[in-house]
Amino acid sequence: MIEEKELRIKGLHCADCVKKIERTMSSLHGIHGIKLGFSTGKMGVRYDSDKISSEEIQSKIKSLGYDILEKEFKEENIFSLKNHEFLFALVSGIALFSGLFVSFLTPDPVVFTIYHHILLSGPFYAVAIIFGGYYVAQRAIKALYSRTFVIDSLMIIGALGAIFIDAFAEGAAVLFLFSIAELLEDYSVERSRRSLRELVNLTPKVASVKKGDRFTETPIEEIRAGDIILVKSGERIGVDGVIVKGESSVNQASITGESMPLNKGIGDIVFAGTINQEGRIEVKAAKEAKDSTLAKIIELVESAEEQKSPTERFVDRFAKYYTPFVVGMAVCIAAIPILIFHKSFDVWFYKAILLLLISCPCALALSTPISIASGITSGAKNGVLFKGGVFIEKLAKVDTFAFDKTGTLTEGKPLVTDIIPFNSYSREEILSIASSLECLSAHPLGKAIVERAEQEGVSVECVDDFIVTSGKGIQGRINNEIYMVGSKELFDTKALSGLDETLSKLEDEAKTIVVVGRENKVAGVIGITDKIRDNSRYMIECLRQMGVRRIVMITGDNERVAKAVAAKIGIDEYYAELLPDKKVSIIKEIGGKDGRVAMVGDGVNDAPALATAHVGIAMGAAGSDIALEVANIALMNDDLSKIPYLLSLGKKTMGIVKQNIVLSIGIKLLFAILVFPGFVTLWMAVAIGDMGVSLLVILNALRLSNVR
Repeated sequence: MIEEKELRIKGLHCADCVKKIERTMSSLHGIHGIKLGFSTGKMGVRYDSDKISSEEIQSKIKSLGYDILEKEFKEENIFSLKNHEFLFALVSGIALFSGLFVSFLTPDPVVFTIYHHILLSGPFYAVAIIFGGYYVAQRAIKALYSRTFVIDSLMIIGALGAIFIDAFAEGAAVLFLFSIAELLEDYSVERSRRSLRELVNLTPKVASVKKGDRFTETPIEEIRAGDIILVKSGERIGVDGVIVKGESSVNQASITGESMPLNKGIGDIVFAGTINQEGRIEVKAAKEAKDSTLAKIIELVESAEEQKSPTERFVDRFAKYYTPFVVGMAVCIAAIPILIFHKSFDVWFYKAILLLLISCPCALALSTPISIASGITSGAKNGVLFKGGVFIEKLAKVDTFAFDKTGTLTEGKPLVTDIIPFNSYSREEILSIASSLECLSAHPLGKAIVERAEQEGVSVECVDDFIVTSGKGIQGRINNEIYMVGSKELFDTKALSGLDETLSKLEDEAKTIVVVGRENKVAGVIGITDKIRDNSRYMIECLRQMGVRRIVMITGDNERVAKAVAAKIGIDEYYAELLPDKKVSIIKEIGGKDGRVAMVGDGVNDAPALATAHVGIAMGAAGSDIALEVANIALMNDDLSKIPYLLSLGKKTMGIVKQNIVLSIGIKLLFAILVFPGFVTLWMAVAIGDMGVSLLVILNALRLSNVR
């Protein structure tokens, strides 16, 4: 019987730990699939419960030196005396510095002789080695049992080698520095994961649910669609829903990244995890907590952080050969000078140990995933969702942007501005015919016409034989007459004669034209406008300043409207009157051979073009399942200023990835070279050449949290 289980793993120091667990667990009989994300610490496993139990799986993970966390994560203070690893490291440090004090600042007399002269500093070094190496040795032995080789094994070999050549102080220093560095690395990695936990903690654990005439505190997971919850001033909203009573200002920064609260009243949508800043509101739950927009955001972020970018896959392949190569070099350095050229054993054995310690690939393995994860979580906190690290890398290479017009560069809320009658029809008749047909359509322009008819109290007639002509318009029978509503292409050319001046005037004003009438006789023309977003022009200017080579607008609207809108926002290149399949062709055309084009649309009618582009970016995805599904990147609100931020984040993330790779390889290569003239000591190899580089890589990646 195939079952699935999700576990949270504690103690993942780098991506090499992930590979070790995946390799070991995949070899077990009964395991059908395993996926472990370093950035999240979340492991999903598929297994045959008839062949292996959940307890056996967890036991095997613990035998590798890792802990299983409860699903409810409790953050602990790593640098607390309650943490035994920190306590042991502290004792080791005190003992080490006491030994060094005795060695260098006081006479270091012989205490007693057993095989060798035991100096007064010796017992201090012994304590430092025992306490500093206790947990290191424990992990190394567990890895040995599972037939894996880990950095802890390298450190134990290094310390034992130092002891073997009587370098007790350096052996103690290696284990103390490594134990402290492990704690610092744990702290840094956990700090990088904290952003995701902050998202998880946004949803309150309980909410006041209406039961009869009273409100009762109820666990969030027990709330169902249709339940009414009370949200007081200052409280977080527990579920996605609609306000049914009261009004307030709601801070939606956690979902959309908007800096200013929005006024909300009856009928307005609110999201789980947002804050009711003033007043009491009652919210009707639209869905369960596990299906909320925030839950989807968390799921997408976790999934994105587990996916590997091309650079990360390259680094993994490089590290696979890098470590064995350096270990092979260390063996050669220990063997060839000593056995063939009869050089000093202590000198060349020491150099070999140094190379072993430097060979650890932790910093290199951390260089990419920690940077990508920081970029993804930074985006999530600012209302931007990436479907995977690969799209950060793709975005950084984009040099062309294509924008849909309606709902992207414009607000997507069309308003009827002109109703012009012809051929003896009245204004009311035109609006009645148009709204009667558009009642049966879901087109945004049709909704604007219906809303205008409702505002003016115009009656709606019954429609028979309703037909939709894709991309052109609709038609139906009203009072035994066939009427049509749509673009000019829907009508006979003769029927449009005499309308040229009116149509040209409306198009010059960037208004969309809806023609109403019969096939050979126009009853009237309706002009509809869609307001251009206030920051559209500023966004275009920002992209140009950031080096974007080409900016294009693509729209299904007519040529003159497209030209007018493009001129207002500063876009020189545009394509008009495009059906969805033509938008796809345009994306392929402007992408060229490299295809480095980002398409920005509303995530619904632009789905084919978004899927075709190098990177598809959907706007206004909050609460929209379709937008979250379609796009590679989703902007949770309609703020166009997020587009330059997005491009900046992509470029800075990949810049830091490259910095980290160069740092991790460059410093290790430098240390490997300096081993031969004798400029590197054991403590330097550990403190700087290994764990120091790892910490530097992590701290460099954490800078991405400051990108705005």
